[in-house]
Amino acid sequence: MAICVFDISANGTASVPTDSDLTGNGRYRWWHYDMTDPEFAGWVTSHLPPIPAGALLQAETRPRCDTYNDGLMLNLRGINMNKDAVADEMISLRLWVADDVLITVRRRKVFAVDAIRAACEAGNAPKDPATFLEWLVDGLTTRVENHIDTIEQLTDFYETDLEDTDTLPPRDLPVTRRSIIRLRRYLEPQRHALAKLAAINLPIMPEPNAMQLREIANRSTIAVEELDELRDRLTSIQGEHDNHVAQRQARHSYVLSVAAALFLPLSFITGLFGVNLAGMIGADHPHAFAILCLSMLGLSVAMVAILRWIRWI
Repeated sequence: MAICVFDISANGTASVPTDSDLTGNGRYRWWHYDMTDPEFAGWVTSHLPPIPAGALLQAETRPRCDTYNDGLMLNLRGINMNKDAVADEMISLRLWVADDVLITVRRRKVFAVDAIRAACEAGNAPKDPATFLEWLVDGLTTRVENHIDTIEQLTDFYETDLEDTDTLPPRDLPVTRRSIIRLRRYLEPQRHALAKLAAINLPIMPEPNAMQLREIANRSTIAVEELDELRDRLTSIQGEHDNHVAQRQARHSYVLSVAAALFLPLSFITGLFGVNLAGMIGADHPHAFAILCLSMLGLSVAMVAILRWIRWI
């Protein structure tokens, strides 16, 4: 059973049909299905040719735009805004678009589609399939842009943190970098699909709608370019943090090396004078210990002078 179905007239009003025919008496009929519906596979194979039916039934999809006769096969992706979901795990939407019928299929809720559904219920539906596509693509792209803005704000925060060289790398920095990788995986092919959609020469795609779709495709291109910039900025931020950590480790290693260089001859002398053998020099002299300590102090001063001379310190 469809999630919703509307007969949409040319003036934008919508009504729920009482029949189960693929098309209706309005300007076009919109069917919206959940792919997990057990009745969907049988319904779509009985109403559509094999190729578009197979496209709607594909288990795994990537953004695409292809023509079939006078219709369009579209796969698009949107930000996952469902509760307890990861936004960058973009959810798919499959479409078949003809002049008198439009079918959308999803697995999980797509908020851009729900916005159109609410408009239909309010009597302000897209007046034709081209306008429907324009509204849908604009809704998907706007939500992508909003999510990228959130990532950009995080990146600005990470860059501000770099001013304090003692700040540890943010724990969510790797998560943000992986988020960009996942987003770009789908947005790059979606950019090409939208550009192809805007350039398609079909009766169902009038020039005014095609012009609007070209503008939205351009926004999608800008979104991909912003992701590339954010990826590079985050890589630079990670590199800066790695440099700060390496510098701290090098400084600590340097201090330990200097301390080891100073104490190595002193340890040798104390070990030598600590042996329990007869004939040790100064063993019976009352000031032997003081002389030894002063000698070790003098040796330490000499070692510091030598290390400064060879520019270790």
